[in-house]
Amino acid sequence: MLCYPTLKRKIMEVEKGKTAKYLKETRPVPKEVTEHLKYFTKTKKTLLNALKEGDKTVPQLAEELKLPKNEVMFQLMSLLKYGFVETGEIDDNDEYFYYKIKSNGKSKS
Repeated sequence: MLCYPTLKRKIMEVEKGKTAKYLKETRPVPKEVTEHLKYFTKTKKTLLNALKEGDKTVPQLAEELKLPKNEVMFQLMSLLKYGFVETGEIDDNDEYFYYKIKSNGKSKS
């Protein structure tokens, strides 16, 4: 018969590399969270596609994509944080920055 530490070590060896699988099986992600993540990803892709056409401000993007300004701003800030976009010039009314896509750490313009 195996002593407790040896048995525990053997169990851990079997489970090694299976932690993620085990967690997925025992703690499924709620459907609401999955749907929210899909929406978040879709919105980011839509924003990036809109910015491919040229530099735009938050109100311009909100109008074009028919989304609330606060949601566009939230998404842009996450894209800015992770290096997908960067700020450009300020608009003529000195109210909003233009946002543009970053390419490999360098701006496209």
